[in-house]
Amino acid sequence: MIPASFPEKSEIARLTARMLLEIKAVHFNAREPFTLASGLPSPTYIDCRKLISYPRIRSTLMDFLTVTVMRDAGFEAFDNIAGGETAGIPFAAMVAERMALPMTYVRKKPKGYGRNARIEGAMTEGQRVLLVEDLTTDGGSKLSFVDAIRETGATCGHTAVIFYYGIFPETEKTLGDHGVRLHHLCTWWDVLAEAKAQGAFDRETLDGVEAFLNDPRAWQEAHKG
Repeated sequence: MIPASFPEKSEIARLTARMLLEIKAVHFNAREPFTLASGLPSPTYIDCRKLISYPRIRSTLMDFLTVTVMRDAGFEAFDNIAGGETAGIPFAAMVAERMALPMTYVRKKPKGYGRNARIEGAMTEGQRVLLVEDLTTDGGSKLSFVDAIRETGATCGHTAVIFYYGIFPETEKTLGDHGVRLHHLCTWWDVLAEAKAQGAFDRETLDGVEAFLNDPRAWQEAHKG
């Protein structure tokens, strides 16, 4: 169950960033940018999936995520915790355990045989569902999961993630227009601040990352190809 006392949001953000840096889930490289799933370049990359291999860190972050949701949405706000395939599944299971609620997961698309289901587990009409994933960039991928949940007759007005990019201003509007509120632990700005405090990367790298965070679309356009 959840301990009774937790840090304030700013300290949760700092500690989350510190943990992500500690396990080397954060990658910065302004000279040789990463290619994102969108095909666009980025000097930043984060791998939240690594968290499942670090028991002390994953337990602490799941405590943080659970208490963040309860503080922001309510202590009795949900009836079911759903994970998004695939990265959200382990985190949804851990949050569901802490909240003593049923856990389900949502496929990216119907499985193509048998029941052709997108929802695995027991989700029923009228249940209030929290969608849990590892991260969000612009919020777009969450909408399909939310729609699949709503097709069961359940409601889904909240999604919780460990990491939120926090650099694309349209993200919360995209989700909000779909009736979904975002809860998160930290953003790239929190990671950059902690990386600077630790001296985790050289100055040139940090300056390049900061330039990207301040205007990601322009940075990507300038670094295409």
